[in-house]
Amino acid sequence: MKISGARILIEELIAHGVDTVFGYPGGTVLHIYDELYKASDKITHYISAHEQGATHAADGYARVTGKTGVVIATSGPGATNLVTGIANAYLDSTPLVAITGNVATTLIGRDSFQEVDITGVTMPITKHNFIVKDLKRLSAVIREAFIIANSGRPGPVLVDIPKDIQIAEIEYTRGEVSEAKQCHENGKEAFSRAIELITKAKRPFIYAGGGVIISNATKELEQFAEIIDAPIGSSMMGLSAMDAKNPRFLGMTGMHGKFAASKAMSGSDLLIAIGTRFSDRATGNKQEFCKGRKIIHIDIDPAEIGKNIPAYVSLIGDVKEVLTKLNSRLEPMVKTSWRQEIDDIKNCPDSHLEMNKTRLNPQSIIECVNKLAPPDTIIATDVGQHQMWTAQYYKFTKPRTFITSGGLGTMGFGLGAAIGAAIGTGRKTVLFTSDGCFHMNMNEMATAVTNDLPIIVVLMNNNALGMVRQWQTTFFEKRYSNTTLNRKTDYVALAKAFGADARKISSLSEMEETLKWAFEQKGPVLVDAIINNDEKVLPFIPPNGTINDIILKG
Repeated sequence: MKISGARILIEELIAHGVDTVFGYPGGTVLHIYDELYKASDKITHYISAHEQGATHAADGYARVTGKTGVVIATSGPGATNLVTGIANAYLDSTPLVAITGNVATTLIGRDSFQEVDITGVTMPITKHNFIVKDLKRLSAVIREAFIIANSGRPGPVLVDIPKDIQIAEIEYTRGEVSEAKQCHENGKEAFSRAIELITKAKRPFIYAGGGVIISNATKELEQFAEIIDAPIGSSMMGLSAMDAKNPRFLGMTGMHGKFAASKAMSGSDLLIAIGTRFSDRATGNKQEFCKGRKIIHIDIDPAEIGKNIPAYVSLIGDVKEVLTKLNSRLEPMVKTSWRQEIDDIKNCPDSHLEMNKTRLNPQSIIECVNKLAPPDTIIATDVGQHQMWTAQYYKFTKPRTFITSGGLGTMGFGLGAAIGAAIGTGRKTVLFTSDGCFHMNMNEMATAVTNDLPIIVVLMNNNALGMVRQWQTTFFEKRYSNTTLNRKTDYVALAKAFGADARKISSLSEMEETLKWAFEQKGPVLVDAIINNDEKVLPFIPPNGTINDIILKG
């Protein structure tokens, strides 16, 4: 039986277990949306207020579920509106398939209405992309897109389908769905060298990244740390990989990491980096970062090995598989003096920085949410000071509960991602955002309200672009160029205009009662929390700095 290209696309999505997609209709995807309508009993489509929000929603959905996110957009501006979200997914290794329509193949290259070379635009920010000009190739391309998105280091793949390919018909037989291949074979020598280094190390330190979460290797990581008697720090993307209540876990390292984690890392003689890419915010001065220690780098992506930091030994492969193999070959160790040194660091005053407890502040808000929220609550953030405060003060105990923009640092990511996370899990989702970030994509409140999603928006309102203002305070002699916003937005009235309930708090006495109220609501709510615009994210290691340059006081 002959069916259209648009129908083939839907059949392939169903075959790949896709039951949720995000997007926005338009002229060149009308046939796809017609087939989605016919298949609405099998695939639920969520329309966003803007295509960027749809991409972030697909990203958030993928992170919390472990499935591949799918987003659909029309050609031209619809496709280009996906670009920021695709780039975000690329840098944070999120499996995503973006499907765009395009003008008919006969019109490509003629500056037709809403025509953009989206495959050319997205080539640097996708693992691979396709433009399908032959209907015979469509089903194979869709299958390949899912394999690429999930194989090795996950990431986004774009499939551009011209309108005439969607309309044309062909005989179709659903092919078999292939699983993505993850494994790499490391030689005996590499494993033997790694085991030798770990066994001889006096001060081992484990640096866990987002790859631990992606490979579902939380238990293996915990076992590994117990066997080699090592403390654990994480990148920001690695938060939630380890239960924050585990005494071995010291918190996030790097520019705004916890003092104990950064100090312990700097004092190690062996750094075991697992599923992380050593970004500049994580390492600071790269030459100093490497001094006095050997580095074992475990990662599924061979391109990451030696890209930023040279590895003494590299183990390439899925983190779960590599750790399982190491755990089976290592004998339990006891590092008594190192353990005492770590305890001393954990107990020193610099490891217990506190904000002003007499006024409403980010620490008190985050810790109150943490106290009220069930352990499986999804926490999403936008980007900036509130993101770092959340990373510092929220105690994550379960994997895939922290959703944030790491590599790209996308202001406006949070609300779309929270929507996708809430849809993916059906669980309460808290978004920590700020007045600067919320203005970027606040139109997605319409999406949250329309779908009656269990989202709490905690807006830390300091009337400023806080992180940039903090840098201007530290490095630019308090010349606050364009970081004091002076916006007149009434966020409570705004939320209510969208159809959500909202309350405003400006004192500690109002905080807990208001947050309890927020958790009692079933649909989306907003809490406008007024904080001081001089609150700082501390500790703070300046760019290209070291632990010796750390700033502990504002």
